[in-house]
Amino acid sequence: MLQINALTYRIGGRLLFDGASVALPAGARVGLVGRNGTGKSTLLRLILGEIAPDSGAIVVHPRARVGRLAQEAPDGPDSLIDCVLAADTERAALLAELEHTTDGHRIGAIHERLTAIEAHTAEARAARILSGLGFPADHHGRAVRDYSGGWRMRVALAAVLFARPDLLLLDEPTNHLDLEATLWLEGHLASYPGTVLIISHDRALLNRAVNRIWHLEGLKLTSYGGDYDTFEKTRREQMDLQARAYEKQQAQRQKIQAFVDRFRAKATKARQAQSRIKLLEKMEMVAPVIEDHAISFDFPSPRPLAPPLVSITNGVAGYGDTAVLRRLNLRLDMDDRVALLGANGNGKSTLAKVLAGRLDLMGGDMSASSKLSVGYFAQHQLEELVPGQTPLWHLRRLMPEANDTKVRAHLGRFDFTAQHVDTPVGNLSGGEKARLLIALMSREAPHLMILDEPTNHLDIDTREALVAALNAFEGAVVLITHDPHLVELAADRLWLVDCGTVAAFDGDMGDYRRLLLERAREDRREARAESEAAKGGTGGASARDRKDERRAAAELRQRTAPLRKAIQAAEQEIERLTAEKSRLEARLADPKLYDGPADRLTALQKELGTVGKTLEAAETRWMEAQEALEIAEAEAVAG
Repeated sequence: MLQINALTYRIGGRLLFDGASVALPAGARVGLVGRNGTGKSTLLRLILGEIAPDSGAIVVHPRARVGRLAQEAPDGPDSLIDCVLAADTERAALLAELEHTTDGHRIGAIHERLTAIEAHTAEARAARILSGLGFPADHHGRAVRDYSGGWRMRVALAAVLFARPDLLLLDEPTNHLDLEATLWLEGHLASYPGTVLIISHDRALLNRAVNRIWHLEGLKLTSYGGDYDTFEKTRREQMDLQARAYEKQQAQRQKIQAFVDRFRAKATKARQAQSRIKLLEKMEMVAPVIEDHAISFDFPSPRPLAPPLVSITNGVAGYGDTAVLRRLNLRLDMDDRVALLGANGNGKSTLAKVLAGRLDLMGGDMSASSKLSVGYFAQHQLEELVPGQTPLWHLRRLMPEANDTKVRAHLGRFDFTAQHVDTPVGNLSGGEKARLLIALMSREAPHLMILDEPTNHLDIDTREALVAALNAFEGAVVLITHDPHLVELAADRLWLVDCGTVAAFDGDMGDYRRLLLERAREDRREARAESEAAKGGTGGASARDRKDERRAAAELRQRTAPLRKAIQAAEQEIERLTAEKSRLEARLADPKLYDGPADRLTALQKELGTVGKTLEAAETRWMEAQEALEIAEAEAVAG
């Protein structure tokens, strides 16, 4: 599908690729990873032919349709569904031609092609994608221009997914999604029928949706089989082997050099010394392992406060006369780590503003410590940074009484070196700007940090640094994020913002994923029932019509029986593996285990890892079979 050979490319005199080569086979789903600024987005532009390499070649299969996520959000009066349908340009062109042509042979050929590209299921497929990305069915007829930029980028994503190009290129597709839409996208990409190349820093997406990793490092591209966790393990093992080989070779060279230095001047040993000198010259050097600079975060420790930090009783929150959230009965203490679940638009940001003291309650009571300090991070704050000013200037403006040493020290907590603190913000990467906002937010050692999508623009290593810092932080944390990996590692309580209120969610992210899948399934059932009821309300079906419907239903049940059986088998396996995982986790939680043989502990840990992988595979099979069943049912309804 795609071949990159000896690629070399410079931008502004800076070398990004130097003889990079890699191949992308048809049907592969590849995650492209690497530190921010290494050239991942530039590689997509090279593949698309928007820019030309300095040397080398990029060859795409000549008949392949290449599609990418649009860089600009769509706009205009067209409805969401029409905007998505228009992305299939072949279907649109065939339908337009069908309206005007009178050639019987051509009409037949058009209908044959429309059948081949499954045009009869187009509206159902487009609606399913829009719903998966968070647009309710009753919104599909609304104009695109009625939505904000982030939601319109979802429409752009829906459009490219609907078009089903042979080679799909996606650059950070989850940046404008909430957690619910991200979980749907993982499943959709995992069963995508074409070839996929995704730039992403979302570890969960890279573990569930891809089967190969391209790593961009040191101006080269290296391909690894498997998901991100497999890549990380393989790369670490390779680096360990290389480090040991380097140490062994250096010891050997020192031994040979010592012999040469000792006996070079002695006539009786001169020949042996010269032989060893030649051996040193011919020895193929093992390169030392040079690891990337590790990004670090270090939140300042707040002074302890008596609990609770914040308490809300019978709270009502909203804007103007419109209540968004009711019946709020919440409490936060210093040791809380809370992640807010719920689709965008349900009120997560509203709750965050209330907790941050930026929005007053419309009703009810809220109490907070008089000494409470709150740090609030949100993506829109990026627009408030002054491009021509430096990080040092931004922080000094907020800490006018602090001396220069203290200001620089605080920026240093978030990996801003002496050089970076004096760099204009306009020249910083997206990840560096996000780190600056986090530094500004935490300048007063807050007791409570509220982070609304903090991982956008952060690469995987920086996200891991954020996880470690949040776990070490001595205050309370409230997270709103589309990154399930961050939720799993940094939150110990989940609050579900849904149906106009907030309640504790009893379960983990796996339970929440299953809840969302079941809800989506129920929504589609209700939509089909409403559609069937609407058809039945037009005067009633004749006996022959009802007989035809029963026959069609029987044929559908027979055709989809293997899928239903696969779904049932996967559900049973998921239940069994979930129980086995819980059993192993309980055994690993037993303190007595760690007093016993180390090999027993290792065996249990390996067994837990194997069960976890098998459980993920079973969940993927369930989702794929479920989606295939839904497609078959949608086709039956459309036909």
